[in-house]
Amino acid sequence: MFREKVLSAQPGILTYGITPPKKDNTPEKIAGITQRHIERIRSLPIDALIVYDIQNEAERNGSERPFPFLPTLDADVYVNHYLGELKIPKIIYRCVGKYSREEFTSWLGSARESDNASVFVGAAASGQKVRLKLSEAYGLYQQIHPNLLLGGVAIPERHIRRTDEHARIREKMEKGCRFFVSQAVYDVAASKNFLSDFYYHCKESGIGLVPVIFTLTPCGSARTIEFMKWLGISIPKWLENDLVNAEDILGESMDFLMEIAADLTAFARGKGIPVGFNIESLSIRKAEIDASVQLALDIKKMLQPG
Repeated sequence: MFREKVLSAQPGILTYGITPPKKDNTPEKIAGITQRHIERIRSLPIDALIVYDIQNEAERNGSERPFPFLPTLDADVYVNHYLGELKIPKIIYRCVGKYSREEFTSWLGSARESDNASVFVGAAASGQKVRLKLSEAYGLYQQIHPNLLLGGVAIPERHIRRTDEHARIREKMEKGCRFFVSQAVYDVAASKNFLSDFYYHCKESGIGLVPVIFTLTPCGSARTIEFMKWLGISIPKWLENDLVNAEDILGESMDFLMEIAADLTAFARGKGIPVGFNIESLSIRKAEIDASVQLALDIKKMLQPG
């Protein structure tokens, strides 16, 4: 039903995001991680599973990455060769700059054999060297596999600085994107500002709205906060202070994320904007992963009518 919900612009889409195992893991360890993924996700009431394609992003800023970058299994390979037991729709991220034109063309051709959706991701920074530009990836998509259910990335925090995220979204819609997934959200004002401009832009232009899926990720430590900030996630100073000084950082963040979800849902409902949520854990700590599972269950209850 994920495709139908997207194409009919239904609100309340719920997804869960995971990262494939590290590429240098032993086959036995990959099998163990995969089984834990399957057991965890099988019980979740989600519309689709997001599988991320990770890039180094060293050019993002000049500070040291809080967690070391380690290459992972290719997201498409992980979906098609390891996650077959999960009979739910999958959304495969593609960091297009990693691939040559020939590699991306080949992947698009093979993707015609599945019902998986995809999200194309551009460069992490303007100075990042890429093998394939995002605009070129959209062109190949239109030539080779225009039936692919395609999504794009939305970054509400970028709207604070440039105030043009709604225009970027509009351009991506014209290139074929039918839904958008945000970076992790901790600044609800930035998200509402973006949604407002997106709504009125579409209304004035006479174009239909598409689902915007906001990512929520629990935070259980000061180190996770530093990683989120390194990734460009905007955390208001007052909230960072509260989290760092909380006796239970994880519990505090969970409460705040539920408030964000309720606030964005109410704001979007009043304007008829089809908003949904994606739940993930940026950390491999069991407590934060378990919290992400609980958050998905809690968000599902919140989204249910009545």
